[in-house]
Amino acid sequence: MTPHIRAAKGEIAETVLMPGDPLRAKWAAETFLESPRLVNDVRGMLGFTGMWNGNEVTIHGSGMGMPSLSIYANELISQYGAKTLIRIGSCGAMQKDVAIRDVILAMTASTISTPSRGILRELNYAPCADWTLLKAAEAAALAKASNVHVGGIYSSDVFYDERPDLTEQMTRHGVLAVEMEAAELYTLAARHDCRALAVLTVSDHLLTHEALPSEDRQSSFGDMVEIALEAAFA
Repeated sequence: MTPHIRAAKGEIAETVLMPGDPLRAKWAAETFLESPRLVNDVRGMLGFTGMWNGNEVTIHGSGMGMPSLSIYANELISQYGAKTLIRIGSCGAMQKDVAIRDVILAMTASTISTPSRGILRELNYAPCADWTLLKAAEAAALAKASNVHVGGIYSSDVFYDERPDLTEQMTRHGVLAVEMEAAELYTLAARHDCRALAVLTVSDHLLTHEALPSEDRQSSFGDMVEIALEAAFA
């Protein structure tokens, strides 16, 4: 057990999918895993372990933002032996050719600040996805005929951003979308020699101001979960 995860040794799989929302973790586990069992509920952050196509998988919430994800990813890796961590979550599109419900595979994740900044100090570290996961996820997405985009994203440390100038420059430089967790996940995975990837579904658009209604979000995220699972065990 850790301060934030009550699972016993052996109850967390080496492959962990990490949505931000603990209720989305519950939905994904009950929808895609065989015989999912609750392994964590400390502070309402739900984690489930079950089987997918004969492979053991844990789906565990990360909370919102890089500091929250950093806590859970650190404990999952250092205390429970997680080796493959895939973020599954929503994002806001920043390019005209990216549409609501499209899937984005984050090759890199730019950021202003992460919890790892104190370690890296003056280094402008470039967090990137694991190539084997990225390649497998793209193949899985194309096989599903999903509208998929591969490229750089932005991991923000604030939700209510008041930097339209920064958004403009990121759009100009081809950043596909914004979310709040991937950069720290990629950094931690590199530090601990693990594999990491962010598979994201576009729920909002910063340019067109379109937004996926809340009641439609869950049903639209199924492809993202399947892509993540197929990539993990390709």
